[in-house]
Amino acid sequence: MAAVMKALAVASPVSAWAAQQPRRYVAGAPSHQQQSQLQSSFHGVSVQCPGQPLWACRVTAPRRAQVVMMAARPAIQFIQGTDEQTIPDVRLTKSRDGSNGMAIFTFEQPSVFDSSAELGDITGLYMIDDEGVLQSVDVSAKFVNGKPARIEAKYVMRTPRDWDRFMRFMERYSQANGLQFVKN
Repeated sequence: MAAVMKALAVASPVSAWAAQQPRRYVAGAPSHQQQSQLQSSFHGVSVQCPGQPLWACRVTAPRRAQVVMMAARPAIQFIQGTDEQTIPDVRLTKSRDGSNGMAIFTFEQPSVFDSSAELGDITGLYMIDDEGVLQSVDVSAKFVNGKPARIEAKYVMRTPRDWDRFMRFMERYSQANGLQFVKN
């Protein structure tokens, strides 16, 4: 952080101006503690040059609050913008060489059936977390006595990288929803 701030301060217009100006000395300081101090317009960064060339200056920044990024809660959606409340049963398959795999999601009585009339049609399976969105259009509804009862969706992973990304999503989703991995 200090190196970045130093680079920014040295590259600033204030430092270019300072390189052309004579140094200012602090009154009463011994000659071996010659100091020059600049105030940058870059968020109050202070540049101190104790008897050194400008490139060897020490840069100090005022203490600021740290930026905290809030991670989005992992969610599964069938209609973009509407989280599915029903927790699915997920079955995983993987090829023997580990190069590809498939996740099969089964949602019994999903909540999307309740809201699809107002919000629109099911457009796919969207798995959303802080890394981005994984999506599949291989989604089918199962009907019992003419009424929707279940949704099955398939997500195909064609590379080991796709598999790893899916597993990171599932780990986050399972922690957020209390799921457990059971190996058969």
